[in-house]
Amino acid sequence: MDKQNPSAPPCAQPRIPRGITHINVRHTTRFTVIGNHLAQHPELSGLAIGLAVHIQSLPTGARADIKTLAARFPEGETRIAAALRELEAHGYLARTRERLPSGRVVTHTVSYNRPRDAEAEAQDHRPTTPQPRPAPTPTLTPAPAPTPAPATAPVQPDAEVPPSPTPDPHSKNPLPTPEPHTHDSAAQRTATTLLASLHRDDPRLLLAERDVRRLAPAVTAWLDRGAAPEAVRRTLTASLPEDPLRHPAGLLAHRLAELLPPPLPAAPATRAAVRPLPLQNCDGCDRAFRAPAPGRCRDCRSDLSEAA
Repeated sequence: MDKQNPSAPPCAQPRIPRGITHINVRHTTRFTVIGNHLAQHPELSGLAIGLAVHIQSLPTGARADIKTLAARFPEGETRIAAALRELEAHGYLARTRERLPSGRVVTHTVSYNRPRDAEAEAQDHRPTTPQPRPAPTPTLTPAPAPTPAPATAPVQPDAEVPPSPTPDPHSKNPLPTPEPHTHDSAAQRTATTLLASLHRDDPRLLLAERDVRRLAPAVTAWLDRGAAPEAVRRTLTASLPEDPLRHPAGLLAHRLAELLPPPLPAAPATRAAVRPLPLQNCDGCDRAFRAPAPGRCRDCRSDLSEAA
């Protein structure tokens, strides 16, 4: 029994592994948690799942519209729009159109890392704890609400102003702020009022008092060159970028310096009007003629000279 039997079958060889093998490395930075309900969704297309993962990895405030996604991925706008509609239908995305105070319509996108239906169901099954009853508050008579000022439609610009980047006020080479040639107190008051009321066209243009005092000379320089206050307002508020304005005063200073109109040409000198000589009655023929003083007309003077 101590001898090896050469006819015994060999040991079973390990089977060749089939399917996927995971080699996982734990992430500590720059990662996004994605649920299997999205990664293994049985009804979503691969493009929709990929777009959902990309959108969930974006920071808050990043643009996720169709044109931006089409510039990022090789798929066209039609396929990306269809994939976004899939995500909306399954509760991973919500898009609403909102109108800004300036009249501009923008799309607000909300991404859900868990479908809205599942989130609502979890909220319904979540146990609730009794809340203490708040103490009764005394009833106060509300003060009459102030009468709101009539909303004025934003003034449309005469010409399309290209959107300029928001300049950094701490830049090493900022554009020089134009200075007025004259110190007209009325023009300075107009410039200050114009700058302080820009937030009515766009709430992002609410300036601090020191920024109004700093930019008022530049607006006065525009008024000195013949620009109307409404033209200055349209130039400063037209085609503003959609991104949040970190330095609205820097953007206005950039536009005031970059788009400063040229000085008005000097008015041509007008020639003084020459008044004609008064009418006189000829002493010889009683015919009317023009002369600085009464006397004889040219024909009577020539007859007298020939007779002499």
